[in-house]
Amino acid sequence: MPAVAPPDASFNFALHLIERNAARPGKVAFIDDHGSLTYGELAERIRRFGAALRASGLRREERVLLLMHDCNHWPVAFLGALYAGVIPVAVNTLLPAADYAYMLAHSRAQAALVSAALLPTLQAAMAQAPHEVNSIIVANSNGALPAQAQDFDAFVASHAPMAEAAATSADDMAFWLYSSGSTGRPKGAVHSHANAYYTAELYGTRLLGVRASDICFSAAKLFFAYGLGNSLSFPMSVGATTLLMAERPTPEAVFKRWIEHRPTLFFGAPTGFAGMLASPKLPARSDVALRLCSSAGEALPADLGQRFTAHFGVE
Repeated sequence: MPAVAPPDASFNFALHLIERNAARPGKVAFIDDHGSLTYGELAERIRRFGAALRASGLRREERVLLLMHDCNHWPVAFLGALYAGVIPVAVNTLLPAADYAYMLAHSRAQAALVSAALLPTLQAAMAQAPHEVNSIIVANSNGALPAQAQDFDAFVASHAPMAEAAATSADDMAFWLYSSGSTGRPKGAVHSHANAYYTAELYGTRLLGVRASDICFSAAKLFFAYGLGNSLSFPMSVGATTLLMAERPTPEAVFKRWIEHRPTLFFGAPTGFAGMLASPKLPARSDVALRLCSSAGEALPADLGQRFTAHFGVE
């Protein structure tokens, strides 16, 4: 197999994904609980979001906290920031306010991108400690917003698409992900534009064999490195479709989407696979369209893998 060509010295991962999918503007890129987003719509929204961030005063390499449930707004926010050279700090949506207060101060985030359901927790965090947040962009808002907050869709629509991506390099900082903090305070791990490129090319495409015809569905959320690959960089690198789910990945929630949307690739962890196999609502093989499943986070017990394969006929 030929070696994967490295990115050019001048390289922006968001622009790379837009260019990869320029020939399929009508194909669905993301499906969430509220609707779908085509690759063409996604590219325009990424560029508009990047323009809005820069117009709001954010400068290259300044950080923005990304505290959002998995939905179609998430890739727009994440890639829009990359496109503009702004650094998204994607954080776990299940943490207490004290952890967000620490992350806001540690990252020196200048803005926060938040789901409406998580806005009260963010506000509690901002009240606990000094921070540098100047604006809040609220996704899926359905009512009055506090001062300094803006509706996500209105924010995106407020500017024409950014003409050119920020002139980042392959080694430039692209995004942060915080560690779990199991050995002390969570640590902000810095990832470059090239990091996202190589994981997609070497693991998503070459090892897993993700292809354009796939529908990808991940139990791990986008704020995890595992989920970010599964649901964004891997599928978008080949033009596949991603199914996003805001709620927690209980067996019943997963089964519902397996049957209704018929994903072909599923990404989970051993605990989740064990729960699914133990569920009385486990679907029949004929009810799903799975062709491959991925397990990560810890070693998959051989018995679990064998039982899953015996039931569904897939590795």
